[in-house]
Amino acid sequence: MTQIVFLLEEPSAREMLMGLIPRLISPQIHIEYLVFEGKRDLEKRMPRRLKAWQRPGVRFVVLRDQDSGDCRKIKAGLAEKCAASGKPDTLIRIACRELEAFYLGDLTAVADAIGPANLGRQQNKAKYRNPDRLGNPAQELKRIAPAYQKVAGSRAIGPRLSIDGNRSHSFNVLARGIRSLT
Repeated sequence: MTQIVFLLEEPSAREMLMGLIPRLISPQIHIEYLVFEGKRDLEKRMPRRLKAWQRPGVRFVVLRDQDSGDCRKIKAGLAEKCAASGKPDTLIRIACRELEAFYLGDLTAVADAIGPANLGRQQNKAKYRNPDRLGNPAQELKRIAPAYQKVAGSRAIGPRLSIDGNRSHSFNVLARGIRSLT
């Protein structure tokens, strides 16, 4: 049986993926989520976890927020740690700025999940056409959808995210990458 293990910076990423993954890949693929306590914890403990994983046929995916860092440097650093751990083929994906950019890329999903009902109409506004460029997507999402809470919101929005119509480039790269593993 094929297995994919996600190494995640926070619980909200797991909640979003739990709603998204069943629509991306076969239910025969076993999924496991390893959630760390922030990006520093992820980067510190990830190499040991990868090195200790001995089951054959397992594919790994690391998902981390960019925050204010340089995306290329973050990815290169993670790739180096994965290679040093004996898992050079680990799929590494960076959420541009924050996970919430994925949600801002599909405001209809946000509206359906947590409201307000008319939020989807704002998708064509300039700042939501490319949400990966926003400086603080979490703050912006909270402003336009006051009911948003990080974990509960991710749990509600994840199953509704459009796989093919999301305006977040980093979301689309993640979805394509996960599909490519299978």
